[in-house]
Amino acid sequence: MRIVVTNCNTTQEMTEEIVRGARAAAGPGTTVLGLTPGWGPESAEGWLDSYLSAAAVMDALRTYDGPAYDAVVMAGFGEHGREGVRELVDVPVVDITEAAAHLACLLGRRYGVVTTLERSCGQIEDSLDTAGVGRNCVAVIGTGLGVLELEDAERTESAFLAAAERARDAGAEVLVLGCAGMTGLQRALGEELGVPVVDGVGAAVKLAESLVGLGLRTSRVGGYARPLPKGRAWGRTQE
Repeated sequence: MRIVVTNCNTTQEMTEEIVRGARAAAGPGTTVLGLTPGWGPESAEGWLDSYLSAAAVMDALRTYDGPAYDAVVMAGFGEHGREGVRELVDVPVVDITEAAAHLACLLGRRYGVVTTLERSCGQIEDSLDTAGVGRNCVAVIGTGLGVLELEDAERTESAFLAAAERARDAGAEVLVLGCAGMTGLQRALGEELGVPVVDGVGAAVKLAESLVGLGLRTSRVGGYARPLPKGRAWGRTQE
């Protein structure tokens, strides 16, 4: 089984970090391939970045010419594009936001999300609502750290702990890592916090493996029907 994991930004180092986390979660016989968009934001933090990222990720999958794959994991927490990708490709598509929330709902009645900048919180809330799992989320808390600041492990852990305590105080029984760049923190902080911590990348990989193993694919009846045949210009045409 081969899973393509799409980064939502153009930072190759982050793609590599996400792939490491995905491979750690993958079962024997699963190959993980990272895909970095060739254009778009260097980090996705806000509505403009998110919509730009969505188009870039879809373009990267549209023009992909590597080995065949069995599933796509979209590694952008709260970012747009998952519905479009489900129309575009013929394999299961698992978004880390949905995956983490669904697993969190199996572990407790209420969960909280700890993410990067506060400006991303509303966008994540909307994404969870669209996925049908927003009602179980008691809080989305920002750490105040930008995506590209997560490389400082000590600072990230400290900020995460502070935000996690706020989420627990709000009633969270399970915590969700609200950024693909936080992958790995669940192992370091789960015991210290005393509650389950769900990493979206690992959750999405395991769900993707399950869908492929069960022979399930995206329904083509209704909302995720194949795109209508029509002319589509991807980017500015050359004159």
